[in-house]
Amino acid sequence: MSERKQDVDVQHWADQAAERVIKEKGNRKEYTIAAGITPSGTVHIGNFREIITVDLVKRAFEKKGKKVRFIYSWDDYDVFRKVPLNMPKQELLKTYLRKPIAFTPDPYDCHSSYAEHHEKEVEESIPLVDVHPHFFYQHKRYRAGEYDKEIKRALEQTEEIKSILNKFRDAEVDDKWLPITLFCEKCGNDTVIIDWKGNYTIHYTCECGNDTTFEFNKKHLLKLKWRVDWPMRWFFEKVDFEPGGKDHSTAGGSFDTGKLISKNVWNHDAPSYIMYNFINVKGKSGKMSSSSGDVVTLRDVLDIYEPEIVRYIFAGTRPAAEFAISFDADVIKLYEDFDKCERVYFGQEKVSDKEKVKQSRIYELSLIGKPAPVLPVQPGFRHLTLVLQINSLDVKKTIAYFKDQLRNEHDKRRLEQRALCAKNWIEKYAPDEFVFSVQSTVATGLHISPIQRKALHQLADRLMEKEWTPTDLHNEFYIICQNNALGTQDFFTAAYQVLINKQKGPRLASFLLEIGRKKSAELLKKV
Repeated sequence: MSERKQDVDVQHWADQAAERVIKEKGNRKEYTIAAGITPSGTVHIGNFREIITVDLVKRAFEKKGKKVRFIYSWDDYDVFRKVPLNMPKQELLKTYLRKPIAFTPDPYDCHSSYAEHHEKEVEESIPLVDVHPHFFYQHKRYRAGEYDKEIKRALEQTEEIKSILNKFRDAEVDDKWLPITLFCEKCGNDTVIIDWKGNYTIHYTCECGNDTTFEFNKKHLLKLKWRVDWPMRWFFEKVDFEPGGKDHSTAGGSFDTGKLISKNVWNHDAPSYIMYNFINVKGKSGKMSSSSGDVVTLRDVLDIYEPEIVRYIFAGTRPAAEFAISFDADVIKLYEDFDKCERVYFGQEKVSDKEKVKQSRIYELSLIGKPAPVLPVQPGFRHLTLVLQINSLDVKKTIAYFKDQLRNEHDKRRLEQRALCAKNWIEKYAPDEFVFSVQSTVATGLHISPIQRKALHQLADRLMEKEWTPTDLHNEFYIICQNNALGTQDFFTAAYQVLINKQKGPRLASFLLEIGRKKSAELLKKV
């Protein structure tokens, strides 16, 4: 993880956020907290930041003994504006532009709609990190007429809404502007000219030639535009807390206008708010975008990071901090950081009192389920990659290697999960220097000098003389080099060439012992 900041105060930011909500909204038994997104494409890890931010605040409320209603809105009644580059059936999808996302077909042919495909990807993955909101599907709520009265209220307050929007615009909105979008009953597009006749009566003409007057409390073709829809739902759901992305949090952005619309139109105070920043992927420039299709999902991250470490990444980082998800060698460091945090929580690593409080709270918020009764097994991620590759990426053999360290079911789950993550990392993302294959025979064409060959044979003999510690064996290398007037670099290079057919590799002494003295000696004798 690069550029990740853990400058958390003694009191965690999520606890601070919950306290601020209680102060602003009053001390009550239950609070409503919210998040949501338009499923316009693949929902990526940057979008997940909003979900996990709300969940962490939810846990903070629960620690204070409060009940929490966590709602997540799928804004799937929004218009389909752009076909993401990573979607199949591009030409088919283009024919549905300007129609609601909820009524666009699934190009993968596995769900009822384009929207549902992306919604279910999220709904099936976030429980893996212990996040369980109540989902709302806005196309269902609009089409069921649940917001009819609020649409009418917004239409009645059109001039007030326009004046609010115009405060933050260089060019004022059009005189004929209305706070609604309408999807033509004939063609399904939003390319219509709308005339509100008062009360619930709407007249519209569409590019397709449709010319219709109807009552929108009887025929549900309308939705509120985004900057009006958001504050309307704050009022409708009585939302107490909701974060927003950096793009919504700029001066004059959707949150600023939403606050005023919520107060002036619905006489409702906006929810307590936190801005969260963008997430990048290390090595890629710019923020992720669903419309571009070049994204990393929660599932992608869970291929490499254990669920508790995914939570740890966000629990240990203030929402306003921008950071990058790493899939390179930084993965090893992040596992080490999490293991240290865990040892601090269990009192197995000494830190200052302030740091103990800070790290323990981060660990609590990272947990899935209750904490283990004792410090869980902590197989080093780097060591796991070594053992896995010595065993030809066989996870079962790797787990068997650690069997003497396992004390309970928690340890078994941790080891299996971490081993699978390490295997995925090796196969998909690990830099070349971390990837190797132990040879069964010496590769042809190696340039091994007679002196190097003699030294490797001596090493093979020494390996079989006794049980070695990595430190003692490492020291023995220098004795062998000195006795043969061989440079240490030439000695190491020759050993790696024979063992893994590479110029460099893992720390040689530990590596030879991990492979096994007998197998290592046999290989070294073959040169």
